[in-house]
Amino acid sequence: MTVREFLFNYRSYTPIPILIVMLILATPTPASLITGFVIALSGEFTRIWAVKHAGGATRTTSGVGGSVLITHGPYGMTRNPLYVGNFLLSTGLVIMAWAWMPYLLLLFWVLFFFQYSMIISLEEEFLAREFGDAYSKYCAAVPRILPRFTELASQSVETMPLARAMQTEKSTLTSFTLVSLAIFLRWVF
Repeated sequence: MTVREFLFNYRSYTPIPILIVMLILATPTPASLITGFVIALSGEFTRIWAVKHAGGATRTTSGVGGSVLITHGPYGMTRNPLYVGNFLLSTGLVIMAWAWMPYLLLLFWVLFFFQYSMIISLEEEFLAREFGDAYSKYCAAVPRILPRFTELASQSVETMPLARAMQTEKSTLTSFTLVSLAIFLRWVF
């Protein structure tokens, strides 16, 4: 297993050390709680929107895959809306905790960009092999990370119902809720 494959397969677990440090060192304030929560919530909404369009296949941890090139919804604005959502969600949680600021936030960003640059390059290689010219055209029109302000093209597609998207996103929603609650309790006590 290569480093990129390891980071892809364990991407749900690699943030845990930062999370533990963040919770131990947390010194939240009312301003950090509100600001961070709004940023984190925007990340979760971005993830739910992306899951509605991509379905549950994006939740794999057993290697890169995909049978369809998704170019609609948030995927028509950025090629990696789930990772944009992860970035906002995690950044918001670090801001909520206000732990060892700004150093922990900077450390998180460095580690995040290292990990996701590896993951994205692995996924891009797979998608280029799998979808060839269609993927090349998609890459030329849609940015890797920073979103366009408009969708690539208006497409009439059936998306996953919200209830099913929420079910697919259950583990992230649960983690987000529990970590937010833990940070809030650090502020209270």
